[in-house]
Amino acid sequence: MEKMPKSYLPAEEREALLREGGMNLVYLAESQDAGKAGDEETAWAWLAFAELPAHTLMACKKVLGADFVRKVGLKTAPADAVYGSGWLDAP
Repeated sequence: MEKMPKSYLPAEEREALLREGGMNLVYLAESQDAGKAGDEETAWAWLAFAELPAHTLMACKKVLGADFVRKVGLKTAPADAVYGSGWLDAP
């Protein structure tokens, strides 16, 4: 099993998010709370577990660059399906 990043989410909130919408909501909330705590590395680590929509991944590429998207390990399959497999390297 993959080691999970440090958790910033209270257990009660985690359980409520799991009931409400599943693990993806937990990943997003963990990322947000890590960012609020000033732990940017952990925020990106949590975001790497999330399923992000294609347009969000494209925005990350445009703002942060393709190398950054690869470095933090964002899941690119949703954008691959919408923009084609070479979208990350396209100008």
